[in-house]
Amino acid sequence: MKNSFVELNGRQRAFALVDENSGRELVGPEYDMISPHLEPQKIVPESDDGVILVKGTLNGKNVVVISIEGKFQGGGIGEVSGAKIVAALEEALDDNKNGKTIYPIIILDTGGVRLQEANYGLLSISEIQNSVIALKKYVPVIGLVPGRVGSFGGMSITSAVLSYLITTKKARVALNGPEVIEQEAGVREFDSSDKDLIWNTLGTRQRVKTGIADELVEDDVETIKNAISEAIDQKKDAHRTDKADFYLTLLDKIDFSKPLTTEEYRKIFNETKAEKHEIPSAVSSNTPGDKSRGRLWFEKLTGIKNAKSEYPTVLAAEVDGKEYIAIVPDKNNRFPRVRNGEVGLQEGFVISKIVNKIVEEDKDKEVKRPIILIVDVPSQAYGYKEELIGIHIGLASSAAAYAKARQAGHPVIDFIPGDAVSGGFLAHGLQSNRMIALADKSITIQAMSKASAARITQRTIAELEEATKHVPAMAYDIFNYEKLGALYKLVHDVSSWDANDDAVKEVHELIDEAIASTKDQPTDLRFRYETPIAIESGRKATIKMREMVDDQWEK
Repeated sequence: MKNSFVELNGRQRAFALVDENSGRELVGPEYDMISPHLEPQKIVPESDDGVILVKGTLNGKNVVVISIEGKFQGGGIGEVSGAKIVAALEEALDDNKNGKTIYPIIILDTGGVRLQEANYGLLSISEIQNSVIALKKYVPVIGLVPGRVGSFGGMSITSAVLSYLITTKKARVALNGPEVIEQEAGVREFDSSDKDLIWNTLGTRQRVKTGIADELVEDDVETIKNAISEAIDQKKDAHRTDKADFYLTLLDKIDFSKPLTTEEYRKIFNETKAEKHEIPSAVSSNTPGDKSRGRLWFEKLTGIKNAKSEYPTVLAAEVDGKEYIAIVPDKNNRFPRVRNGEVGLQEGFVISKIVNKIVEEDKDKEVKRPIILIVDVPSQAYGYKEELIGIHIGLASSAAAYAKARQAGHPVIDFIPGDAVSGGFLAHGLQSNRMIALADKSITIQAMSKASAARITQRTIAELEEATKHVPAMAYDIFNYEKLGALYKLVHDVSSWDANDDAVKEVHELIDEAIASTKDQPTDLRFRYETPIAIESGRKATIKMREMVDDQWEK
């Protein structure tokens, strides 16, 4: 009789993967490291915040198992749970750098960001992704999606940056859940009550056939352990975020104005052969593009009037030794779900091409080109076809490219004159060394729209807004975001829509200052923990968790 892995809880799963009597839990429930952000919302916390860390061996090889408990807050990632994961991955990275091989295994049973800690969740997930990308230079980072919750939201983007993804037939993988797509785009786009449609589209039987997951195994502890051990031994790596040309070729073949079944998509996927795509820089034109804060500031900072490009939602150009990149609206775009400036499939893959080319061109240069992200992204694209194809891979490709550029020594600087929301921000913004934002009340910075967040957390919008008064990370404005400590500068004398000459001059100077501040500094994301606001209040729980994991790592 088989021993079900899916039926185990998060802690049992972690210990089930390591050799008998080899497992040791780090920062377990006895340390009572609860989230400080839940009780003010009258939510009962967990003493391990829903993440279990176990060091041990698997078939004699050193491993650290990171298990997310899907039964607590839907496996959502908040400040403490995120810091726990990041700290373990960074310890593993240090060990591998020092010749002490240890293999990370991540059990994904998660809805993504914990909406009750929204912006902390986004920050943490970007930091997890950064650590995974750094680790993959040394060892494969293996993911397991056993089932129950699955892997959704920002953690689906994380699943795409992992080396190899193992699943059972009881799991689903997607960026946007059906309920969120239905809320944002309507029931005709994705009917969340149609369970057959959901499983046929997002279930792992389909996902393995279309490159979103790598291996489908039986729900059996020994079978899963053997699959993970084999993936480690063979150093399996799907290189999922290195396939931009394949996906851009595939997208060229699909008419987004027509229906697309799972069978039709599998056929297109199997028949597609990657063709090289060149991404030319943006140029001036005689026709103004669709208005947005991102477009306005791209044109002002680069001096390119009425900027246009072959891929009209992505503007990129090198000016004065800096590469500027913006995502902009295009009301006639052939992908309907990105017409308002959302980050979709094509945007993620195009940006990854641009950034990876810069990294390759500068690999032997002592001074690396700065990359300036102009951030005005209202969200990721919400659509059935986007989920069928795997929008999270597109967003992961962009995020991974930015992370690799920063880790290679490129200053990656955000300038935020507009919205910075959800997966759009993870893909285009949250892998930066420094974040500069305008102190403008029109800017929204969050993990999900209020309507969708209320639906998912089963609150009214009024209740949601009341909760933001107690937890700054849940708020939607840039002023509360500043309280988290992640910003390099909040600019108080420039407004989002007023890109006058003096304002442009000031922003250029701030960007240059931010670039200079990265010189001879670490190329990871630790700056976010070291600002005065972060130390005093914004990331106190993060810092404490990092210290605890470090203290217990070698004991």
